[in-house]
Amino acid sequence: MSNEQKDVAEKRDSAVSKVKGPGGKVFKRSTSMYLNVVAPHKPIRPTLVEEEEDIMPEGSKFTLYGDDDYVPSERIQELLNSVTDIKHRAHKVFSEMDVLKKRGEDFEWREVARWVKYEEKMEEGGERWSKPHVASLSMHHLVETRRQLMDGVMHLDTEAYSISQVVEKFLDEWIKLGQLDPLLRQHVRTLLLKQHRHGTEKGEKKKIRGDMSRAASTNSFSQLTNVSSQISLNNSHSHTSLESLDNEWAGNYTKKQNERILRKIPKGSEVANIMIAAIDELQSGLCGFMRLNDGRCLGDLTEVNLPTRFVFILAGPSKFITDYMESGRCLGTMMVDDIFREVAYKCRNKDDLVAGIDEFLEQVTVLPPGEWDPKIRIEPPDAVPNQQFRKTPSSADFFEGTVVTAPGGDDDEDEGHADPDLTLSCRPFLGLIRDIRRKAPFYLSDYKDAIHIQCIASFIYIFLATLTPNVTFGGMLGKSTNQYMGVMECIFAAAVTGIAFALFAGQPLNILGSTGPMLVLEKIIYDICKDQEWDFLPFRAWIGIWTAGFLLLIVMWDLSALVKYITRFTEESFACLIALIFIYEAFLKLAEIGSEEAPVELHPSGNFTPRVCHCVLPDTVTTMAPMHGSLNHTLSNMTTTMTSVINSTMGMTTDAMEHDNMTHLSKADCKEMFGEWHCVGPVPDAFMFSIILYFGTFGIAIFCVTFKTFPCFPTFVRQIISDFGVLIAIVLMVVVDYLLGLPTPKLTVPEEFKPTRSDRGWFINPVSDKNPWWLALAAGLPAIIGTILIFMDQQITAVIVNRKENLLKKGKGYHLDLFVLSILVAAHSLLGLPWYVAATVSAIAHIQSLRKESESTAPGDKPAFLGVREQRVTALLVGILSGLAVLITNVLKVIPMPVLYGVFFYMGFSALKGMQFIDRVLLFFMPTKYQPDYKYLRHVRLWRVHIFTFIQILCLVALWVVKSIKSISIGFPLLVVFTGVVRKILDCVFTQYELKYLDDILPNAKKDKVKDSEKNEKSEPTFKNINGNGLDKHNIVGSDEKKPAFYISNDSHDYDSAYKRKEGIRNNAFDTKL
Repeated sequence: MSNEQKDVAEKRDSAVSKVKGPGGKVFKRSTSMYLNVVAPHKPIRPTLVEEEEDIMPEGSKFTLYGDDDYVPSERIQELLNSVTDIKHRAHKVFSEMDVLKKRGEDFEWREVARWVKYEEKMEEGGERWSKPHVASLSMHHLVETRRQLMDGVMHLDTEAYSISQVVEKFLDEWIKLGQLDPLLRQHVRTLLLKQHRHGTEKGEKKKIRGDMSRAASTNSFSQLTNVSSQISLNNSHSHTSLESLDNEWAGNYTKKQNERILRKIPKGSEVANIMIAAIDELQSGLCGFMRLNDGRCLGDLTEVNLPTRFVFILAGPSKFITDYMESGRCLGTMMVDDIFREVAYKCRNKDDLVAGIDEFLEQVTVLPPGEWDPKIRIEPPDAVPNQQFRKTPSSADFFEGTVVTAPGGDDDEDEGHADPDLTLSCRPFLGLIRDIRRKAPFYLSDYKDAIHIQCIASFIYIFLATLTPNVTFGGMLGKSTNQYMGVMECIFAAAVTGIAFALFAGQPLNILGSTGPMLVLEKIIYDICKDQEWDFLPFRAWIGIWTAGFLLLIVMWDLSALVKYITRFTEESFACLIALIFIYEAFLKLAEIGSEEAPVELHPSGNFTPRVCHCVLPDTVTTMAPMHGSLNHTLSNMTTTMTSVINSTMGMTTDAMEHDNMTHLSKADCKEMFGEWHCVGPVPDAFMFSIILYFGTFGIAIFCVTFKTFPCFPTFVRQIISDFGVLIAIVLMVVVDYLLGLPTPKLTVPEEFKPTRSDRGWFINPVSDKNPWWLALAAGLPAIIGTILIFMDQQITAVIVNRKENLLKKGKGYHLDLFVLSILVAAHSLLGLPWYVAATVSAIAHIQSLRKESESTAPGDKPAFLGVREQRVTALLVGILSGLAVLITNVLKVIPMPVLYGVFFYMGFSALKGMQFIDRVLLFFMPTKYQPDYKYLRHVRLWRVHIFTFIQILCLVALWVVKSIKSISIGFPLLVVFTGVVRKILDCVFTQYELKYLDDILPNAKKDKVKDSEKNEKSEPTFKNINGNGLDKHNIVGSDEKKPAFYISNDSHDYDSAYKRKEGIRNNAFDTKL
């Protein structure tokens, strides 16, 4: 240690009083007796000295309170339980720290730090605030703050209406305790009452405050001896004069408030003002802590118009100002801590407040000095654990079952879809009745909660995202059923199901739509009818009636309770399959543009082949005369609806002349003559531009939706851009396409509300002359397959929507959903409409578009996910607008299909995000050191995780193969059921402990008492550590017979005796204090 460092240490030691400890040992007053160690001064690290005598003799026990049984957490628990009056109810606290600094010839209080939740520092120069960060506190200064509060003055529930009254009470007490020389009273008071300047505040102060400051500054320290000798400590005239001046200033002083930070502070918050002053005339430090009886505005003390409840003043020689500022940071950080804040509001004396600091110290995590730079500002975490568990630390509460655990903690048992109402019942329709009772109280709020701009963006997005699949599905369905059901039927079905399901369903966030397996079922039914020469729609009507009856039986006997056996394993396999199909179909449709609708000529030989269009009239053939042999060959190979084929030659024939007369027909003329317009040949730039529209829509949507996390622009602007992200992407790409005018394929919607075939109506009579009578009974067999298909598609999607991660608050409605769906199936069967079920990707997109996040968050705090905006209006408007689509064809026909395919890509991509299955698949390609800190990786070995993932991949591949092969795709729902069987078999491969983190625990599964020897091949420890979260960590703490207070032995005697005493197992000899 250098001589200069020794001098600094000696000066510091001389300014600190000493106290005698046990055995006559002398300790510095700054030493923490509670810690039983001498806290070294932070700037100077201690040096190693050989054979140095122990500071504390062996066997000596010395605690601050003289009580070996002192446990801070238990004292705090007793305090929080005993002080329950409204007057001491805790509020949120905004902490502000001001430091006395010189400005010109005068002094002023300048704000240097503030806390809403995280610390913000004023950067050098006072021009800007730092980025909010987690406060890095020194253990030394935490202990020093504890000592200063013990030695300082404390006033609790004091009546004070101005800052001058607060200062006067502190001055009187400091002088009474001999900590302040009476001659310095006027000088210290003058400095403590200087004006306050907050943040980046500039400009002139009001005249009254300036007059007070100038008047106070006339009393220089050189005149203090003469002035102070003539001043009585109880001089009422002087006190009244200053008080009246302060009241006059407090009533007239006005300044512009910081509205920006005020919006970030929770409503009902109060202020803790921390004032740090360097006064060279003081020989030792002055510390005072005051809790006002009621929160009051004390003039310009705070930068926001909030009442002050706590005032902390720490003043002393300027050589200790750095330490004092660190102590102020410690107190400011503790005041925004959930538990210490309650202690500050409810403490009855100084010992309670010190116990609050001790409890805070017990929860502190220490960083080694050689491995961390305290100057680094720690970024606020994405999520922090709930601190309520600190209110019930005793093992007695653990035995009583009242231990509060932090949400998301390791002890949270994921019970999957454990719902008390999901049980098989012998009473008919009991589950349906419960669903109606559960949802009825929220029915009106389902409409009121939709009054938000986010719902507008959501319904437009979902409408466009569902209209295109309906049109595409209608085209494929028309080909499969000879146009008995086509595009118009699909649009009408979307309207009927959308409106009815939104009005009456138990979970209106579900979006009903078409699915691939349903298309396969429709094709099989049509092929059977075609082969047997039966009427398709009447036979299909009987199948629908049978299916509706089976679904009603499921509702009657509460068989929807079987969804509790659908775990994350089945959910994510099914949802991942549907999302991948969306992405695959989006790319497939994009490729079809380049091969059919806007073909591109690859590897051109140099001569560009022009695109030729012709009109095909009914029962006639009209083609443009070919001018080249190659073009003639192309035309002759076209597949059209022509009734005859022209044998073109290079010579002019009668047919050619006839066609030559048709070359002047335009596309509009062809349409008027009921012809069909056909084109052949490449379309310049159209396909490449379609690719740009496709990826442009996807990229802009991703950018806009994630824009809310960007640091640019105010929060409300970023939130609006995020809510309307997909709509913004669609509009931008449509505008670009319109301006360039390239012939990209557009969305086509029927312009008239009529059935696709003219020989059918909107009502289907189940009785047909062509169909034998026994078909009404035989329809029950295919209805069984349809029932399984509808049940699995509907309920798996409902389970995904109702997952607890979505934080839905209005309850579930599995039975009510299926009841409404059974009625819709019967209605669609009689109307000749396709059967619609819950569409997984559309439902997930609907959920994601309605996510709610906290608006008023502390600076640096990440917006908290509050749940989903549960309402019926968005789904209702989607259904209504789907039915009115035929009336807005002029608007819809300008939307390019590549843009909608890009929306498909986005929907599939966003559905994959956040899936644990996808995260586990990516682990195959990550080196261990780069793998994220997933919770399941902490508890399950990596190779076991890979085995579980590999089995799930095999199930996904099997689902894909069965769905892709049309001849066996009808068995897709049975294979989905089989994935549940596979999950049950996994109970024999993995322990319940592992499955708790990798998946959900199956109902009625055996809760294995898993020991560390089974999980980690380690021996069973002697003690169980019940940490703050109430968790069993299974850590070995030693074999000593004396057990610590926060450990519970496995010995049944200890459990029984503790339970009978209603208290924890305590060992006074084991010091649980740091």
